[in-house]
Amino acid sequence: MIQAVDIREWRTHDVVDPKGHKIGVLEAVYVDTTTDEPAVATVRTGLPTRRRLVFVPVDDALLGPGYVKIAYTRSLVRKAPSIGTDDVLPAEQEEAIFRHYGMTYQPGANGERKLARR
Repeated sequence: MIQAVDIREWRTHDVVDPKGHKIGVLEAVYVDTTTDEPAVATVRTGLPTRRRLVFVPVDDALLGPGYVKIAYTRSLVRKAPSIGTDDVLPAEQEEAIFRHYGMTYQPGANGERKLARR
């Protein structure tokens, strides 16, 4: 398992898919609020005039020299839920991220958020 402190060190590094295709640049890490373990990351994609942050799970991420390799294809990630580069993830959009990647979404015990930016 990747530790939260480790993956934060990789901000601004390239994010690549299993075949090595560049998806974008690692922007931020969101942890699972129940475990405080890294759950998803935002990846900055798009043209300089149309940048956005897409969400991708980091559960099976591999760290390399200058890159983070994720377990999902570039095409799947680029279709993932996204926010603007200056936006905040609304709580009601969390479930869509999990659903996009075929993962089960379970909010916190008292209905609180599942993800927190670190």
